[in-house]
Amino acid sequence: MDKIDYNEILQGMFVDATEGIVVSDSKGKLILSNPKALQMFGYSQDELYQLRVEDLIPMRFKEQHVGYRDNYYKSPAPRNMGAGRDLSAIKKDGTEFPVEISLSFVKTKIDMLVVAFIIDISERKKKDDELKQANDLLRQTSFQLSKLNQELEQKVQERTLELAEMIRKLTESKKEVDLALEKEKELNNLKSRFISTASHEFRTPLATIMSSVSLTGKYAESMDKEKMFKHIDRVKNSVNHLTDILNDFLSLDKLEEGVVVANPENIYLNALINELTDEMRGIAKAGQKFIYTGLQTNDQIYIDKRILKNIMLNLLSNAIKYSNENTLIEIKAKRDFDFLFIEIKDQGIGIPIKDQVHIFERFYRAHNSGNVQGTGLGLNIVKKYVEILNGEINFKSIPEKGTKFTLKFPI
Repeated sequence: MDKIDYNEILQGMFVDATEGIVVSDSKGKLILSNPKALQMFGYSQDELYQLRVEDLIPMRFKEQHVGYRDNYYKSPAPRNMGAGRDLSAIKKDGTEFPVEISLSFVKTKIDMLVVAFIIDISERKKKDDELKQANDLLRQTSFQLSKLNQELEQKVQERTLELAEMIRKLTESKKEVDLALEKEKELNNLKSRFISTASHEFRTPLATIMSSVSLTGKYAESMDKEKMFKHIDRVKNSVNHLTDILNDFLSLDKLEEGVVVANPENIYLNALINELTDEMRGIAKAGQKFIYTGLQTNDQIYIDKRILKNIMLNLLSNAIKYSNENTLIEIKAKRDFDFLFIEIKDQGIGIPIKDQVHIFERFYRAHNSGNVQGTGLGLNIVKKYVEILNGEINFKSIPEKGTKFTLKFPI
């Protein structure tokens, strides 16, 4: 039987590595390690070679790890372990510490060996906690955001009290009481989802602002203007994102209170849409182009200009955000005697089939939206605006191909 000189492999590949490296055989027995791994786990080389992979894992994870290990040997491939989950390892003295682990494998004539590359991320975790604390402090000291949160919280409390009073008065009718209880549940769910969404959406731009402000001061001392202006732009973009979030919440609040009503007037549609596309080019991605096919005649349309503009801005903004660079955004308008039709078509990521039935719900975001900023309120607000104009909104979407929204308004 052929023999492998493991020490020669270790000397040639692993000794000087800055990350911990351990090698195990198909039974999970540890057969190789580098000095960094010995230091990380607190074992001598002889002690480590008496162990199995599961001995380096906290007790509560050992049983399930055996299954994971067996599955990996059946279908080996280089990959990161525990994507999206926090991983922990355990030292000889029983101390747990957070790690990142990536796996690779080596097939020999005798056996298949699994190589684990291990990084102790304790310091990174500590820094993340410190950054979170700093973000919390920044949020607490931001007067305008705190004031907005307090006002929204007060509104929810007032409406909850009103609903409770209504329930008390309607106790004689079980049907009405049940209806009121259902409304209270919906309101509480809305409150929870709002707090969750607001917390998540505020955290990222606030962290960006704090980091960029700190780095701007650093670059100011070194007179590095290029990097200073780069981080100033990041602060501006984050502030604009926060402004968009607040506008969504305020628009939703006005719509819920019923204070938004249509005030139609005669407008020139072609002029309005050309004005909008000029405005949106300022936020478009590199190479994105707008193509507008307008009304054949410069007829006036009797409709609420402000509401129509809000609808178009939202849909065009989505088309920009969810499309890549160097893509087309097409706008078409046509009319007959009774109705105005407007289409907005992009070449973006599209909406997954399973998400399409929910796309107009409050706080709902499609599963493929990824890191694209948003509150999940935009299309819900658009639908409410369309209803105020007694119109209809429909869409067709093909994932990875694009989406087309169609608006229909009586004129």
